[in-house]
Amino acid sequence: MTKHAYIPRTTNYTLNPGDELNDLRMSDQVRPLYDHVKKFIRETVEPMSIEFAKAGEGKEDRWSFTPKQLEVLEVAKNRAKKEGLWNFFLPDDETGQGLKNLDYAYIASELGKSPLASETMNCSAPDTGNMEVLERVGTKEQKEKWLKPLMNGEIRSAYVMTEPNVASSDAKNISTTAKLVGDEWVINGEKYYISGLGDPRCKILIVMVKTNPDAAPSKQQSQILVPRDTPGVEVLGPMYVFGQDHAPRGHMHMRFNNVRVPKENMLLGEGRGFEISQLRLGPGRIHHCMRTIGKAEKALDLMVQRGLTREAFGKKIAHLGGNMQIIAQARCEIEAMRLMVLKAAKAMDVLGNKEARVWVSMVKAMVPERACKIIDQSIQMHGATGISHWTPLAEMYQDVRHLRFADGPDEVHWMVVGRHELSMA
Repeated sequence: MTKHAYIPRTTNYTLNPGDELNDLRMSDQVRPLYDHVKKFIRETVEPMSIEFAKAGEGKEDRWSFTPKQLEVLEVAKNRAKKEGLWNFFLPDDETGQGLKNLDYAYIASELGKSPLASETMNCSAPDTGNMEVLERVGTKEQKEKWLKPLMNGEIRSAYVMTEPNVASSDAKNISTTAKLVGDEWVINGEKYYISGLGDPRCKILIVMVKTNPDAAPSKQQSQILVPRDTPGVEVLGPMYVFGQDHAPRGHMHMRFNNVRVPKENMLLGEGRGFEISQLRLGPGRIHHCMRTIGKAEKALDLMVQRGLTREAFGKKIAHLGGNMQIIAQARCEIEAMRLMVLKAAKAMDVLGNKEARVWVSMVKAMVPERACKIIDQSIQMHGATGISHWTPLAEMYQDVRHLRFADGPDEVHWMVVGRHELSMA
């Protein structure tokens, strides 16, 4: 039997103490901002959230906000603006805080612990990704008309890509068409799970369309701005997530019926839809992961609190069966996820979004799956209460479980990572 010497592959994951990618510390100058965010969430956002929910009780139209809800929210938003807690998400940019992705990772994990924190500080999806696209590739006129009110928190937006009749995880399959007729794009097609479209404040859509089916596969798609009130934009109704419609924001099923918009509404240029997607989805995907770390942390907090305040069979629940190990493993998983997300964020800062794609795919596939498990374990330790409306856990589980589809299913991201690994053989 012939013995072969083991020759290690040369990969870019080898631990190198001097590698800049391994320095995951928050910038010293951002630490006061981080502390300020935590204080603001505790003292302003959490009390406001209770008042916001109470103000919406008994409203007749589920797809609306009561005047009192909007008033309460605007007071908190104005306070956030006044205190400089606004638009954290744009890296290295004068229009936002100019944070590195790594610095924002720490802040976003705190935003994820409170459902209204991101919106209060104008850092909500899908607006963050849409604002980044407009800031990076929008014309002066597009920025003035749409970016400015989005940055001011005056309107909301939606990103329109997923379709019910094709496998949208492969964006080359997108079948909604846009044809140039004179000086207008005429759009026809059907979309679904369009998050935020149910929100009455949603005023602008960024729509992924096919403009040239005869071009190379990567040049067939384009992205176009479509005002929400354009004739022919038809909302067919909400899509349900685990039986919930998430009104009034919702994830809508919609159709474009000969929708006409000026040719100037094209973003960046015809056939550059994939280019825009990479610009948008890199940061957007990792923002989801950052906030999900916060949700997992909150689920563990609730698990520990429940485990130490309830007794069964003569013991605290935390000491029954394997619960102690479950709690310990949850902490280990959270710390592992946190380090991976921080490194992915640092890779984006050092390598750029395109070169950091494999790191983004790693955390996009790993984090929602592991966070789901932790939330599920917290639900189990709460007993029947865990699936009720008496805790936030059921809603948290729905939210995190759907992330395994949002911005690409797990399988696509594992494929990206595996393909990269094989390329180094």
